[in-house]
Amino acid sequence: MNKVLYCVLFTALILTGCNSSTLSFSEIEIVPDNVQDKIDSSYKLQMITESEDTSYIIFRSKGAVTTEVTTKDGTLTINFNEEKHDDNEVGDYFYKLTRGSEFDTIDVLVNGQSTAFDDITIQ
Repeated sequence: MNKVLYCVLFTALILTGCNSSTLSFSEIEIVPDNVQDKIDSSYKLQMITESEDTSYIIFRSKGAVTTEVTTKDGTLTINFNEEKHDDNEVGDYFYKLTRGSEFDTIDVLVNGQSTAFDDITIQ
């Protein structure tokens, strides 16, 4: 009887873990090949969606970038803050976003100003 109970609990834990997705937003250095193929260098802000809950965001800037992520009422807000830089060289910043179904809207701010994605690609 105990073995059956443990098997049921273990299965329930596995199924619960498979169905839940926690919010994660992090800068990455290595971009998967299937995403790399979709990046267009002419866009300043691009999102490539790999699955229902995983996307990659590419942001180009002439200065260093810091990010802040906040959530409220089903909206995920990503704020990119660009530091002023005298150099005209554009840097690429790559981020991986994992989100659950509780977020139905993504709002992007660049230096506090609402900004639309130049391109959204769904694989």
